[in-house]
Amino acid sequence: MFDKMHIKMNVNGEDHEFLAEPRDLLIYALREKLNITGPHVGCDTSHCGACTVTVDGKSVKSCTMFVAQANGAEITTVEGIGQPDALHVLQESFREHHGLQCGFCTPGMITRATKLLEENANPTEEEVRFGMAGNICRCTGYQNIVKSILAAASELNSAKEAAQ
Repeated sequence: MFDKMHIKMNVNGEDHEFLAEPRDLLIYALREKLNITGPHVGCDTSHCGACTVTVDGKSVKSCTMFVAQANGAEITTVEGIGQPDALHVLQESFREHHGLQCGFCTPGMITRATKLLEENANPTEEEVRFGMAGNICRCTGYQNIVKSILAAASELNSAKEAAQ
């Protein structure tokens, strides 16, 4: 048995404090300690990306990060990207362009795509495919996921131009 560690983190703009074993994985701390269930446990090996979150500005597969490594971090999950009554442009684009099917991979896809568009506001199809390569969808052929991300990029760029 390991000694429990006092963990502090900011998740989706809210501060949280709890006790956890340092070897606990971030995905389980989010889901079981904080009841943040958007990130999914898909493979436990970092291959699928269903658990993708943003930690201190970087996309991270939370099934491969110890909660102790996230102590003091700012974390964003899909719950912090939009609200049910005010979807983020990317969430709306996934809905509109059928970028989801069963929905299991969608939280990780949207979280990663949000970071991708922050890193590259005007990606090509090839850049989207490369940037999303660590996230697996077992239902779709990826075409509508890519289409959704490109449409969201276009809409975000149009809004940025209109604001200038």
